[in-house]
Amino acid sequence: MYVIVAGGGKVGYYLTKALHGAGQEVTIIEKARRRFDLLQEEFGDAALLGDACEVTTLDQAGAARADLVAAVTGDDEDNLVICQMAKRKFNVKRVIARINNPKNEVTFQLLGIDETVSSTKLIYSLIEQEVEVADVIPLTALRRGHLELVEVALPEDSPAVNRRVRDLALPHNCMLAIVVRGETAESVHGDTVLRRGDIVVAITPSASVQQFRAALLGRGAPTA
Repeated sequence: MYVIVAGGGKVGYYLTKALHGAGQEVTIIEKARRRFDLLQEEFGDAALLGDACEVTTLDQAGAARADLVAAVTGDDEDNLVICQMAKRKFNVKRVIARINNPKNEVTFQLLGIDETVSSTKLIYSLIEQEVEVADVIPLTALRRGHLELVEVALPEDSPAVNRRVRDLALPHNCMLAIVVRGETAESVHGDTVLRRGDIVVAITPSASVQQFRAALLGRGAPTA
């Protein structure tokens, strides 16, 4: 699958890392030169300098062959323009727009953007469900909320500390993608040994967040 990520902020960065870790082909677009330079150091040719709101930039990124475009900039209007151009100019089958203001969700849907992600709405829904999220931070939702990209910092008493990833009892379809240790970040593989203080980024089904929390933190496991 070929994915174009428009926006090189925190969400775009971690999403790109997760996709790379899952073996997907991905290009990340960023218009701010300083931020782009950092992304290029990390992703090399997979980083593209340009404004994703412009047709020429999407064309250069290969939008004509993209399976999915995710617009995750911090500007709702830009995300709307990017998704509309991807659909109308390049016939991209799936587009996902990040929404910073939940009030814009209806507008996006009326304009043909069916798949949207609102961090505010997601967190509010978790609060409504009385899910404890102090240690597990949702970064974004994928596939209309069926998957979540989450971040967790490992405390000293985590049952995952000093263990290899392959030896962890993780929920079905949950994948650890990135581990951030100090100033470095690297993809996770089966022999990766997790350490106290590591920040782990994972993709997990929404229904398995509590089980994921229990596996990495040793508390909050659902009761039968």
